[in-house]
Amino acid sequence: MAHLYIDEELDDAKVGDTVSLTQAEARHAVTVSRLKVGETIAISNGAGLTVSGAITVAEHTELSIEVAEARHTPRSTPAVFLAQALAKADRDELAVQVATELGIDGVIPWSAARSISRWQGAKVAKGRDRWAAIVREASKQSLRTWLPDVLDLVTTKQLAAFASSTRMLVLEPTATETLSDLVVDDRDIVLVVGPEGGVADHELELLTAAGASTVRLGSEVLRTSTAGPAALAVLNVKLGRWG
Repeated sequence: MAHLYIDEELDDAKVGDTVSLTQAEARHAVTVSRLKVGETIAISNGAGLTVSGAITVAEHTELSIEVAEARHTPRSTPAVFLAQALAKADRDELAVQVATELGIDGVIPWSAARSISRWQGAKVAKGRDRWAAIVREASKQSLRTWLPDVLDLVTTKQLAAFASSTRMLVLEPTATETLSDLVVDDRDIVLVVGPEGGVADHELELLTAAGASTVRLGSEVLRTSTAGPAALAVLNVKLGRWG
């Protein structure tokens, strides 16, 4: 399927039904993608339901399809979340985009001690909305039927609280255990990636005291924009998501 669009209000549909896109999604489909009547697209509600079929109406204000196939995709378990430290030069946004394309189930914006970029005041909501938009577009590009969750901004103390109910893995170049040697289980995973300057010592102490483990990818030290996606690729193989 070459084109996927998202309509969170899509509740249910069956073969033969008409499903429509309106407003921004319809305009994008017609003016940017230049889709025409007769072409086939898919529409998802971002929560596992996807319908596909041929376009019957292609207007700037409305695009409709006749449903030829409807399918429900279960959410992946265990879930994998990326706790991404805020970073400069949009490197955090790049990490979120690529991680979404690789199948991350949720992202957690983290205000780390060494984060140069800061979300404060009105920037908190604006930053989260920006990440949500990146996740949405990356999901469409990679034909994902589940939109990753974008959680609220957390401090290190708030992040540590996740370690009690998940398997928290802090990517740390000095760790003795490699991610490739890790034995996975059925617990949800939180990958923690620090900012450009790395995770501060007192943050490592706080996170490990809460139950987190430190792991490394290899001998190379990756940028904050690439560490999370690289770790997710390893986990995708270990969890059987990738053959």
